[in-house]
Amino acid sequence: MNIRKALLVKPGAKVKLSDYDPDDTLGHKKGEHTDAKTDKACGRLDSLQYLLYAEKKHALLAIFQALDAGGKDGTIRHVMSGINPQGCVVASFKQPSPEEMAHDFLWRVHKVVPPLGIVGVFNRSHYEDVLVVRVHNLVPKEIWSARYDQINSFEQTLSANGVTVVKFFLHISKEEQKKRFIERIDDPDRRWKISQSDFMERKFWDDYIKAYEEVLRRCSTQEAPWYVIPANKKWFRNFAVSRILVETLEDLKMKYPKPTVDVKDLKWK
Repeated sequence: MNIRKALLVKPGAKVKLSDYDPDDTLGHKKGEHTDAKTDKACGRLDSLQYLLYAEKKHALLAIFQALDAGGKDGTIRHVMSGINPQGCVVASFKQPSPEEMAHDFLWRVHKVVPPLGIVGVFNRSHYEDVLVVRVHNLVPKEIWSARYDQINSFEQTLSANGVTVVKFFLHISKEEQKKRFIERIDDPDRRWKISQSDFMERKFWDDYIKAYEEVLRRCSTQEAPWYVIPANKKWFRNFAVSRILVETLEDLKMKYPKPTVDVKDLKWK
């Protein structure tokens, strides 16, 4: 089964996340065989990033969204571990600063879009402005409801200018989230990641699910597709994301540029 095709949200498709099993592994089994394929994909990703950097005709923007404890940090750390840091930039989006609030909601995002030749990673993104903003009624509905089309236009502009956008929703169950919260509390090295707001946000679980469903339905486009990644099993999550990124980059049909000099004419002194 082609993982990329199986996990793709088709443009315009109605999405019910209850139809997606966060424990699904598409028939893959945990163990050395799958770990080896993940390692191979991460190695291939490193080679493709080098080619991307050399050609400088494209950029790749990978967007990661999830509910709290969904695994954004872990996925980024694992899948991007082999990439040359000089060719990869990561941006995390927290609560907007006063300066950012004084501009349109895409202003802070556009500033950190990767240039040609670079892999960019967004840990959360502009989608927070149709997720948390919607769930907590931070702006009127007529404002956030208009943002879906604005986001689509923004991502189409990026695509038309050489930035390949690929978006991942890391889908975990509410039970798995609770389990991960408990693991953090029990681990002295990870307790710092827990806050009271994490537990408060659980009360809005159903509201967030509904908001994500609309995001997936309205903003998965041919230019910037969404993938729903079953993420209860971390090993499968990493495997799926790494494979999708590899295939996305391979689709660009990149080639190394020709030397700027005739190497036959080079002479050693």
